Amino acid sequence: MTDTSLKATNNDDHSVGMDYLEKLSSRLVTLYLPLGIIMVSLLFPFYWMALTAIKPDDQLLDFARVNPFWTTAPTFKHIYKLLFESQYPLWLWNTMYVAVCATMLSIIASVMAAYSIVRLRYKGAQLVGMLIFLAYLVPPSILFIPLASVIYSYGLFDSPLALILVYPTILIPFSTWLLMGYFKSIPYELEECALIDGATRWQILTRIVLPLAIPGLISAFIFSFTLCWNEFIYALTFLSSNENKTIPVAIVNEFVDGDIYRWGSLMAGALMGSLPLVILYAFFVEHYVSAMTGAVKE
Repeated sequence: MTDTSLKATNNDDHSVGMDYLEKLSSRLVTLYLPLGIIMVSLLFPFYWMALTAIKPDDQLLDFARVNPFWTTAPTFKHIYKLLFESQYPLWLWNTMYVAVCATMLSIIASVMAAYSIVRLRYKGAQLVGMLIFLAYLVPPSILFIPLASVIYSYGLFDSPLALILVYPTILIPFSTWLLMGYFKSIPYELEECALIDGATRWQILTRIVLPLAIPGLISAFIFSFTLCWNEFIYALTFLSSNENKTIPVAIVNEFVDGDIYRWGSLMAGALMGSLPLVILYAFFVEHYVSAMTGAVKE
């Protein structure tokens, strides 16, 4: 059989195998229905938060009299109370400040660690890489008590600096593993050529490796930033004053009085607190997926 006939046969087999997608009923069952279920499952929490944030107080829990999935009398009272009658803008700034600083520290340390493990090839490099990743598996619920003693001893209790120094302990292991996988996908021949031309390791890292690893850096940044933004245990343990708290802890303490939950303001705070992450993922989701795929391959 010639190459031409073989290719024609393969194309025919492929077209026949995909014929079932040409039928509307098949597309509904195999494509549109699963996608619809996934979209509803992912978007419904945001819809519920937005709906609860604009519902009047008398409709929040009265499901027998009003439709729980809709409101005919929207109000912005909860959002106004959140923005102008609480310290939410300050909490938002604290969260952004802590997340950006901790993420930058973690990315710098992870780049150095990942590059040294992958490229310098010293004895025990792979063991070091495995041990770093195993550190990620240690749950924060075990570490927050000894870390609280360390933070108190250094006089950093009730300070955003405490979170900036503690968060890298949970960010660096995963970011290092992610960047190790991405650095392995960069051809080593590029670095060998640079070494022959007299470039130093630092010049290779900053001028060759990092520009090529931008998708991996973006992915590590998004992961670290998201984890910092949503972290609760350390923020609850190390921060006590209201003006230093981050959003996850502050809205729970401010809008929950014993067994009374002010759902309107709680949902408004949760919704507005999630918007920066939604915007971040919307702009960089392609880089995030490509970097994660490269890391998993390795």
